[in-house]
Amino acid sequence: MMNDYRFRILNVFAREDRLSGNPLAVFEDAGSLDETTMQALALQFNLSETTFILPSTVATARVRIFTPSFEMPFAGHPTLGTAHVVRDCLRGGDSLSLEMRAGIVPVTARADRWTLQAKAPRTREVAAPRDVLAAMLGLTTADLGTTPLWVDTGSEQLVIPLTSTEAVVRCAPDPALLLRHASLDLPGPGSARSVRAMAYVWSRAGEHSVSTRFFFSKHGAVVEDPGTGSACANLGGWLVATGAARPQSLTVAQGEAVGRPCQLGLDVDADGRIFVSGRVLELGRGTIRL
Repeated sequence: MMNDYRFRILNVFAREDRLSGNPLAVFEDAGSLDETTMQALALQFNLSETTFILPSTVATARVRIFTPSFEMPFAGHPTLGTAHVVRDCLRGGDSLSLEMRAGIVPVTARADRWTLQAKAPRTREVAAPRDVLAAMLGLTTADLGTTPLWVDTGSEQLVIPLTSTEAVVRCAPDPALLLRHASLDLPGPGSARSVRAMAYVWSRAGEHSVSTRFFFSKHGAVVEDPGTGSACANLGGWLVATGAARPQSLTVAQGEAVGRPCQLGLDVDADGRIFVSGRVLELGRGTIRL
């Protein structure tokens, strides 16, 4: 006997164009789906992430986030996009919470603009020297800004400041060096291990704006993400860790290089709390029969 499972397609961090932003698939009621099927559905959709809404006893809803190849404890654009669906399906209102593997994430909305509060940052130093990081990115050491850091506000990533937006545009990461110097060895299902390689580069584009790109390794090649909320939150963590002035409110541009322009909002308040925001647009709905 087959069952129908409803899903929605959304764009998160959208600009004026409805086909801008980072795409997301959200399954409305995944209570009867097992982990293997969730992973297979994420591969079927082949978007950067697909999410599954489940009941929760400690939050408005529980959410599982899958890339086409592994599950993530937290990610920004899936959090905001899923909150948009939870509000509609569960009548959760404009203030709700989502239970994720990384913890409880508070989320609020004003119309179609959603904001999440990230966890307090944890940081650690980068082992690779500056010349190696520059080579990894296809840049020179003069292009690197101050203090690259591993930052974790829910999903640990390598955050590398650059000296100019032109350097951000010029980035051309080397897949082998990215895997060697920007990797995390993470536990997988059972005794399996998974390796994730990624780098988030950014530069000031103005007093209140930054230009960013996020690279990750997939099947031996370097792939670029259009809009990365977790990395935006980690940029906030970098600002807190390096003693940047607070409060700050920044407009974050990402995705131009891959033809999916995204606009993210980053706020760090006087107490060092980090908030990431963006516009969420629903494009369509459908049903999968399994």
